[in-house]
Amino acid sequence: MNKEKNTGIGFFEKYLTIWVLICMAAGILIGKFLPGIPEFLSRFEYAQISIPIAVLIWVMIYPMMMKVDFQSIKNVRNNPQGLLISSGTSWLIKPFLMFGLASFFFYVVFKTFIPTELAQSYVAGAVLLGAAPCTAMVFVWSNLTKGDPAHTLVQVAVNDLIILVAFVPIVSFLLGVTNIFVPWDTLILSIVLFVVVPLVGGFLTRYFMVKNKGEEYFTQRFIPKFDNVTTVGLLLTLVIIFSFQGDAILENPLHVLLIAIPLILQNVLTAAFAYWMCKITKQPHNVAAPAALIGASDFFELSVAVAIALFGPTSPVVLVCTVGVLTEVPVMLLLVRFVNKTKGWFPQNELQN
Repeated sequence: MNKEKNTGIGFFEKYLTIWVLICMAAGILIGKFLPGIPEFLSRFEYAQISIPIAVLIWVMIYPMMMKVDFQSIKNVRNNPQGLLISSGTSWLIKPFLMFGLASFFFYVVFKTFIPTELAQSYVAGAVLLGAAPCTAMVFVWSNLTKGDPAHTLVQVAVNDLIILVAFVPIVSFLLGVTNIFVPWDTLILSIVLFVVVPLVGGFLTRYFMVKNKGEEYFTQRFIPKFDNVTTVGLLLTLVIIFSFQGDAILENPLHVLLIAIPLILQNVLTAAFAYWMCKITKQPHNVAAPAALIGASDFFELSVAVAIALFGPTSPVVLVCTVGVLTEVPVMLLLVRFVNKTKGWFPQNELQN
């Protein structure tokens, strides 16, 4: 069983919210004062997908997929209850909770500030965020809570497999409820491009590197070379997105704050549910911690990619997904602190692997 070395949250990840704000500002300024740049980039499209953004998204997702060891799935028998709680929270609770919160706030609470048509787009963006549990940053959150690395790795591998079959029908159903009908072939193309392709690429890279150089070289020397690649790819993507989104944000700066409220609530409530279920079932803390944090966090890289593919980079749907990037890191760090302070709520017999 591979246990990857984690030293905690890195410099880029720790201050991700600040970098996101800087890139938002840079993108808005480019769109305002250098409109020729987004106009030039908009020429490079295929099937409504921006090629520059697609390349950057692959840069984001590919290093994550290399970290997933599918051999770990055989260890699911070590703690099936913890895995069931984590998976059930991620796929049976989280997408529908996000949909409910977004609909309540955008259609009811904020209806004075947000027109109905725009609220519909914001709900669609929230659905894309809620329908995909995080598969990358959870390694960091788990490490910061001294979570069991094997359980975390198994859950990430399982989530990557579930995404292949569950993401499209869940998104299609929830968008249909909001009267946004997206062809299944478009959704499936997005999953193929932004999950299957990097997943296969990551698997093949891992397989051949381990075969030729050994597992220790792969985990201790090869993977760390890509530590900041994902973050840089994300930040460059945000610069491009916000060069398209600049006018919408400048006209409605309050909307960014309003969008953040249901997204943050979803993170907190989902984590609380999984954590509580683990407490009831007497799971050890090093299983309860990653279970709660995996359920709470979002695969915002995939959400941004699919939103762009479905609605285009200028859509308000994309804006919601990028606000998810902005809020997630500080919220997850607060949840990590809470989880660490409540370790005494759980049995002391930590799961060993």
